[in-house]
Amino acid sequence: MSIAYNGKRVVHDVTLTVSAGETSAGSGPVTAILGPSGCGKSTLLRAVAGIEPLTGGTISFDGRDLAGVPPHRRDFGMVFQDAHLFPGRTVAANVAYGLRARRWPRAQIAERVAEMLELVRLPGLADRRVDGLSGGQAQRVSLARALAPRPRLLLLDEPLAALDANLRGRLADDIVEIVHATATPAIVVTHDHDEAATMGDDVVVMREGSVVAADTAARVWRYPRDEWAARFLGWEHSLPARHVGDVVRTELGDLRADELGLAADERVDAVAIRAGSLRARRVASDGSTSLPVLRVRELPDRTHVILDGSALSAPVAELGALVDDADGPLPRPGETMSVTLVGARTGIIRSTLP
Repeated sequence: MSIAYNGKRVVHDVTLTVSAGETSAGSGPVTAILGPSGCGKSTLLRAVAGIEPLTGGTISFDGRDLAGVPPHRRDFGMVFQDAHLFPGRTVAANVAYGLRARRWPRAQIAERVAEMLELVRLPGLADRRVDGLSGGQAQRVSLARALAPRPRLLLLDEPLAALDANLRGRLADDIVEIVHATATPAIVVTHDHDEAATMGDDVVVMREGSVVAADTAARVWRYPRDEWAARFLGWEHSLPARHVGDVVRTELGDLRADELGLAADERVDAVAIRAGSLRARRVASDGSTSLPVLRVRELPDRTHVILDGSALSAPVAELGALVDDADGPLPRPGETMSVTLVGARTGIIRSTLP
């Protein structure tokens, strides 16, 4: 599909299939669309909802082309960044809105509203005015309203962005649990990596209107498509690497190919690393590289050193690493430490950008 504003394309020839089947977590799989601001992810979601017209391509659900099907006929639920509740009305009236529009009998509406408020952990709030709700409560009401008519698909556009960090984490877990409990497939748009990894059974990464990766959350992070994707996904640096036989060779040591999940004939151009990918020791080990310490950060549960990697063939001014012998005396700036890679915390890049 393609979408344009004033003749300028903002979504470019995107081909994407979202599963409505079962996952290891149960029914109602969640697809997270992740990308920086302005990449087209919310525009894509609005097109699925029928709010945004296509300039090319099609959107189909369960084999049916949705062209010409208005938003209210698609039977999709929608939750926005702001709850968009009807002010001055009660929680129950907001949750019941879609049910009344579908002419459900009054007794069934009352039963369904009570069921949904229990599900979103707001029992006893049916008669409260929505104007006095907290941000987290308002989003739960919005979620209950979207799910009450049993939609075929749930669409969530940055649903947690307006909440504080602690509440976002709790509500992200709750939304996944609720979606699985109701067996409702969902698409969530977010710019937050933790939310995408927490909520998405599958993760789609977008950049400048195009999809650059689509896979399970674990594989998207472990195997970034290129250096841009690696940096966007939180990998701090990349090191040139070669896959030779059963090992991947780098300047900071060899890694077992099977530990990295690589087939025998798979090409590797670089490894993606961050502080958790490196272990620093005072005593050199086989295959290790020695680098000088620039700074030391003593954290409550670990010691983190910043190393000078300017002597590497792909120079890195500052290279973070975790200290293995954290119970010993703290390293000092200027001290040289032995550095090795941790395969389980290293990413694999199969193509590098010029």
